[in-house]
Amino acid sequence: MNTKDVIYELRTKHGLSQDELAEKVFVTRQAVSRWENGDTVPNTETLKLLSRLFDVSINTLLGSPRQLICQCCGMPLEDSIIGKDKDGALNEDYCKWCYADGQYTYSDMDKLIDVCIPHMVAHGFSEEEARAYMKQELPKLDYWKRYEELSDNGEFEQFKQQLIKEINDLQIEGMPKVERLNALVGSYVNLAYPLPNGSSARFLDDSTTYLGNQLQPEYGGERCFGVLANMEFILICTYEADGKSPELVLYKKR
Repeated sequence: MNTKDVIYELRTKHGLSQDELAEKVFVTRQAVSRWENGDTVPNTETLKLLSRLFDVSINTLLGSPRQLICQCCGMPLEDSIIGKDKDGALNEDYCKWCYADGQYTYSDMDKLIDVCIPHMVAHGFSEEEARAYMKQELPKLDYWKRYEELSDNGEFEQFKQQLIKEINDLQIEGMPKVERLNALVGSYVNLAYPLPNGSSARFLDDSTTYLGNQLQPEYGGERCFGVLANMEFILICTYEADGKSPELVLYKKR
C-alpha cells in the first residue's frame, strides 16, 4: 500500500473525517486531502503524530518500505509487537519483549538465547541449531554491537534481582524459588480471574510489558504457577495448560 492508501484506511477505520484528523495532527483539511490524493506526504513531525494517534509505525505509514527487525533478538517486527519509548512513541528498532517504556530488558545475551530457544524449537529448529544460529546472528544486531553505549550499567538487572527477592520472600506454598524473570507482554498473560460474585476480572494492560515466569509446582500436578511483576505490584496465580482455569493466589502492591 502507498502512504495515501494507508492514511485513508486508518482515518476511516477510526471513524474520523478529514477535518477531525487534521485537527488532531495540527494541519489543515486540505493537507489531509493532499495526502490521500497522493500529492504530498506528511513531514517527519506529522508522521510522528500520526504514528502515536493510530498506534502504527512510521514504516507502516510510509507503506512498509523496510522489513523491521528487533535489534536485540532479531525477531521480525509488526506494529502490534513494537516496543515503546518512555513517551509512548513506537521505537521501530525493538520488540516489546526486549524494550519496554524506554528500558532495555536484556543485558545478558546468553539469557536472551535461553528464552528464545524454546520458541525456535517449536518452529522446527533443534536446540543445537537454534543456539548456534542465535550465537552467530545476535552479535550482528545494533543493540549488542552498541551494548556499552546503550546499556544502563546493570541497573535494570539489579531491579529484577530485587523483584526476585521480594517474590521469594513471600514463600508461596508449593511454588519453587524464582531464579529468573523474563519480559512478558500483557496481551499474552492477561488472564481473566473468577471473582466470588461470579464475574471475572483482568488486572493487566494488554499493551504493557511485565516481568514474569512460569514455574512447575513442587508438589507436581497439572497446574503451573505464574509470576508477574513490575514496579507497582506482584501477582501470583495458578492455571492449567494454555492458561485455562486461572486462579489468583496473590496480588500485592509494592
